[in-house]
Amino acid sequence: MQPFQYVRARSVGEAVGLLARHPEAEVVAGATDLTTLMRDGIRRPSHLIDLNGLALDKISALPDGGLRIGALCRNTTDDQRIVRRFPVLAEALRSGASQQIRNRATFGGNLLQRVRCPYYRQPEFACNRRDPGSGCAALDGDSSRHAILGTSGSCVAVHPSDCAVALQALDAEVVVRGARGERRIPIDAFHRLPGRTPEREVMLRDDEIILAVELPGRASSAHSHYVKFRERASYAFALASAAVAVEVRGGTVRSARIALGGVAPKPWRARAAERALLGRPFDEDAIDVAARAATSGAAPRPDNTYKVSLAQAVVRRALTELGGAR
Repeated sequence: MQPFQYVRARSVGEAVGLLARHPEAEVVAGATDLTTLMRDGIRRPSHLIDLNGLALDKISALPDGGLRIGALCRNTTDDQRIVRRFPVLAEALRSGASQQIRNRATFGGNLLQRVRCPYYRQPEFACNRRDPGSGCAALDGDSSRHAILGTSGSCVAVHPSDCAVALQALDAEVVVRGARGERRIPIDAFHRLPGRTPEREVMLRDDEIILAVELPGRASSAHSHYVKFRERASYAFALASAAVAVEVRGGTVRSARIALGGVAPKPWRARAAERALLGRPFDEDAIDVAARAATSGAAPRPDNTYKVSLAQAVVRRALTELGGAR
């Protein structure tokens, strides 16, 4: 592991100032992923700026009925406002990693997870995301777990978070602060597609930290659900997942938000599937049309064609189980 300096920030302003002065620094909170990457030589920060002393671990109500969740809230939070009013988020949190890891993991860190691509995590392989311009070993390697949507010739890795997929379905906003002040980033814009610069994974500037995630108070958010398909029941990342939130009035779908995990380099908003539901009865036929539309534009590789039908299946299951719960 490369030597680094450790600093425990005493305020948000101090953390931002340290980041501005040390562009090679990284922040640390739960450290469930970063320390492994540092140990393996994947990340080499000059400084570690510890945020754990900051008061960013509260959950508070918003005037519109939504919630503001502090960036340092642990992923084992059992806040009943989340359970009752945003069930898709509670289900996604419970499906992630193991209980022990969730005890340490934070909301902010969850959004900043690095990809689980084996070519990224083993320095002997070329990886544009780890070493820009070096190439992508995954393009000629095993692509069975890689993306089918939103890929580029530079990267085909998938984003690993469950939480971020649920936040997509809830239209969350990420509140950040840097040297130029505070700003809000819609969750759909927070994670970047790889394009030609896969090393730039999120819209955070070098001097910015995440303060909180805000969930708008929409009635449809209480009618939401998360389904994750993985190779074993615990401590496995999604091969495909779906987060859905649907508002039905008078038997007709009035609004729908559908997001996919495990199939793209970012949590993937399936807008074609949402459009397929709007204005229709929330029945089996509409669900089937939406499920098939969820993978519009998919470009699977030879080893992961199964993900097209798998993604459609998890969307179909999530919507069907949600409909049955009405």
